[in-house]
Order: sequence, then C-alpha cells, then structure tokens
Amino acid sequence: MHTDLLAEFGIAPAGPNVVRSPIDGAEIGRIAYDDAAAIAAKIAASVAAFRQWREVPAPKRGELVRLFGEELRVNKAALGRLVTVENGKILQEGLGEVQEMIDICDFAVGLSRQLYGLTIASERPGHRMMETWHPAGPVAVISAFNFPVAVWAWNAALAFVCGDSVLWKPSKKTPLTALATQALFARAAAKFGEAPAALSQIVLATREAGDLLTKDPRIPVVSATGSTAMGRVLGPAVAARFGKSILELGGNNAMIVCPSAKLDLAERAILFAAVGTAGQRCTSLRRLFVHDSIYDKLLAALKLHYGKLAIGDPLAKTTLVGPLIDRAAFEAMEHALAQAVREGGKVTGGGRVLEAEYPGAAYVRPAIAEMPKQTPIVMQETFAPILYVMRYRDFGEALAAHNAAPQGLSSCIFTRDLQEAERFLAAAGSDCGIANVNIGPSGAEIGGAFGGEKETGGGRESGSDCWKAYMRRQTATINYSDALPLAQGIEFGE
Repeated sequence: MHTDLLAEFGIAPAGPNVVRSPIDGAEIGRIAYDDAAAIAAKIAASVAAFRQWREVPAPKRGELVRLFGEELRVNKAALGRLVTVENGKILQEGLGEVQEMIDICDFAVGLSRQLYGLTIASERPGHRMMETWHPAGPVAVISAFNFPVAVWAWNAALAFVCGDSVLWKPSKKTPLTALATQALFARAAAKFGEAPAALSQIVLATREAGDLLTKDPRIPVVSATGSTAMGRVLGPAVAARFGKSILELGGNNAMIVCPSAKLDLAERAILFAAVGTAGQRCTSLRRLFVHDSIYDKLLAALKLHYGKLAIGDPLAKTTLVGPLIDRAAFEAMEHALAQAVREGGKVTGGGRVLEAEYPGAAYVRPAIAEMPKQTPIVMQETFAPILYVMRYRDFGEALAAHNAAPQGLSSCIFTRDLQEAERFLAAAGSDCGIANVNIGPSGAEIGGAFGGEKETGGGRESGSDCWKAYMRRQTATINYSDALPLAQGIEFGE
C-alpha cells in the first residue's frame, strides 16, 4: 500500500536508513543520508540558483508558486495520506496540513506583486531617499516531524517569491513526505520552464551533517522549527557568522476559562487543542487554568469526553487520536506523568493502549493531570497529550501564572466578559506571540504571523510583513540636483 502511495509521486527512495510508520512500526521506505561533500555541493548549487533566480521579476516568480499550489490541489488526497502514514496524525489533520500549503501558496502569489519599499523625505534639497528590498540569498529550512510539509511551505513559498533559493532539511523521522513534496515542486518547475535546477533541494542528513547548513556563511537565513534545546544550539551558531535565524521552538500553551465562559464551546476547544495530533503540536494546549466556581463542572465534562476518545489507526474515519511518533515520545510522557504525581498531581488517563494489536507503535491514552499549582513539570513542555489543570480564584493571579512559563507561543481565554478579554489582549496581558479569545491555541491561519516570544525563539512565519525576513533592506539616496549639500547641515571645505 505504501509503495503504491510513493509511486503516485514518482519516487522510490532507497538506501540503508529505514523509515518506519508510527501507525504500526512497519517499514515504509529507505533513504540514504547526504554526507558532508554532498551537502557542500548542494549549498554551492543553491548559491548558483539564487544568483539566477534573483534576476527574475517577482510577479513571474509568483507564477511558479501558483503552479506549485495547483500541483498540491491535484495531489492533496495523496500527500495528506502520506503525511498520516509517516507522521501518525489523523487523516483529517494530514489533509489540513496540505491545505495549509495550498493557502500559503495563494498568499505568496499575492505578495509577489506587493514587495514594496518606502519613499522617505530627505532633509537635503534635490534629493530623493527610498527603501528597497532585495533577495537575501539561499534559505535553509529545518523542519520538525509534527508538521512535516506545512512548515517548509510557510517558508519556501515566500522565499521563492522573494527571489531566494531553498535548502530543506526535513526531520529524519519524516523524510518521505519531503521527497514527495519535492517531486510535486519539480512538476511545477517543469511547467514553469525557467526555474534553476537547484532552486529547491532536500538535504537528508543527520544532525551533525546538518550543522553545515547552520554554519555556512553563504546561507544568510536559517528557519528552524524544533525544541528549545535545538534553538539554543542553532541560534548562536547562526548569529556567530552574523546570519539571520527564524526560530519556532517550544510552546507549553495555556488557556484561562473564566466564570462567564460558554462551557460547551470551551470543552470542544480544549479537546481538540489538547489531544489533536496526539498532543504533538507546538500549539497544543498543555496548561489549563479554570475558575474555582466552574472547575468541578468543567473537569467532570472533560473526563467524560476523554473517556470516549476514539484512539487507533489514524487512517480510520472515526479515529480522533493516532499514535505518538515513536517509543521515545511515549517514555517521555510516562516520565512526565510520574513526575506530576510526585509533585502532588492526580492523573486520569495515560498509559499505552493497543499494544497487542500494534506492538511496534506507541498509542497512548491522553491524560489529565490535576495539579495543586504550576510545579516544575508543568513548566516543561512534554510533546504528548498531557493536560495540566489548575484552579484559580483571581483573574490577575491566573494571568500571572499564565505568563510565568518560560515559553511564549500561543495562548487563549474563554470569557464573555469584555473587560477580561481586553485585559488578556492588552500590553500587560498575555505575553505570547498568539493570543485568542473564545477559540483554542491551535489551528493558526496563514494570514496571521505565526511565532512566539521568550523560549519560543521570537521568530515569525507567514503574516503581513513576513516576506521581509527573506529579503535584505537597502536605503538608497539619489541626488538629482547640481549641488552637494551634506546631511545634518555639515559644511566641509568650500
């Protein structure tokens, strides 16, 4: 079945490294990693492609992205299914991820005619000053397993219209979806007819070999999605050579549920945000602050919902929770739940399920941990479906607890009190890059900037001025007079 699926993209990857599906642990393909020499050759080819591509007018570059979007539309079902097979998220989410790719292509095509600069008033007579934007150069995209194709598209679609070439290092856990995506891009490039051969390349590599992308001065922009620990290593390495990094790191997102909240709405939002993608989204809900007056009612409803969750094969229509990516993720979840109990928590759920049916996979029961306060384990992000629930009485107390986490990606509040909503969105409110009212923390749209503060890294992808991250700014001044007045009124010589 999986061989036929790969054949739809015209790929038959081979090599010594086995790729397994988290659905059942079965082998779904083999790949070969690039060595240092191969990576160096790809970087050199990317530089050459950039030099050619930057000369193409931006609206014409947008045409290539439009064609790629059309390939994604035609192949949405197949690519969405492959995402599910290789990543383990349910099919609806796999299809949704491909839709994100389509959406960002549409967004980027529009931007290809809006890469504008400013005309700035000059203090010198007979002078015109302006701001222009030029392509930055090769862009390295390092993506994670949980969104194996969408994150690349968020970066690549914009990089292409901005005039950049792209080098993509996918997660070693999800390389096949990357190869399939590259095959679709190659089809679009063939229809376009004028794209450099190395405009988009994939680097299949271990972390050590992948460091070459991070440290190479010919790559001015590195966009990396992953753990905060990864960002602590990558960010300084890029900065050491004065490169620019776009970091999308840890989340540990929270929700505040206020007394006036519409509880049935909050329940639905909590359920999707906490257990969707088996808790393996960077925007998954992990901390829940509930007002004391509604705590017992909401918690009872959540436990009821959790008890009815359909866990199993993510390709089945009725499944809501697929497997964790691997056994290591399950062990991390078990460790976190044990630590929560040691710190005074009461755990409902958790543990491995379907082990007899899928011995090579890691299906788990999502867990609710009722915590006395934000203990050390609550302040850490565990990439698994664990929801830490805590009571609060004073809104200011809840807001302070919300902001106490070292991460700052996404946040939300459920309330029908205008004052509480506005306080949450104000300068002294949520300290996250994303703040929502009466919707959950996950499921971001590509029209808004995606990213966060603090240990989330500070990067932004998509959104109104996202294209500037893939370009270099230049200030140009033109003297159209016959004099040479100096700025600041300086007189120099006669």
